[in-house]
Amino acid sequence: MIGITEKAREMLTQFQNSADDEIERVLRVEIIGRGDKGFRYDLNLVDLAEKNDSDVSCEVDDMVVLIAERSAPYMEGATLDFVETLMGGGFQFENPNPMWVDDISKAVAEVISNDVSPMVATHGGTVELLGVDDDKAVIAFGGGCQGCGMVDVTLKQGIEVVIREKVPAIVGIVDMTDHDAGTNPFY
Repeated sequence: MIGITEKAREMLTQFQNSADDEIERVLRVEIIGRGDKGFRYDLNLVDLAEKNDSDVSCEVDDMVVLIAERSAPYMEGATLDFVETLMGGGFQFENPNPMWVDDISKAVAEVISNDVSPMVATHGGTVELLGVDDDKAVIAFGGGCQGCGMVDVTLKQGIEVVIREKVPAIVGIVDMTDHDAGTNPFY
């Protein structure tokens, strides 16, 4: 399903070996967002015994990798690398997959890009589509919308109305934003 470069494997092994316990840790990958520069990932070394039931398990050159079920369709053919820069280094994926593989997600993403984002940008806000679960679009707010006292109004009377009107297969919107972490709401 995915590939791991030699440098990434070396760094993962180093992190696994630096743990102070005897727990068998494996790499877990999840796509947590999408932006102008592509997918955003969450990488963790987790206890294999605590694997989520829905995780897809694969073996890459004798290394167990867990992929969040929702992320799996977008990880086929991706390669994990470790890139060193002047500022340090970090893991990054080379991922050939499109941002969305199903028509409903593509349609919602287009509505957010063309209609919703310009609307919330006037207040310094952002909206990102995290995915579509059944008939609900899962979004996250950022910028001036994260922590704003009017976000419920923006969601129910603005964003949800526009998305449901343009993508009839969507019957609701789920807000996954951590609004308590917002530091710059627009008032």
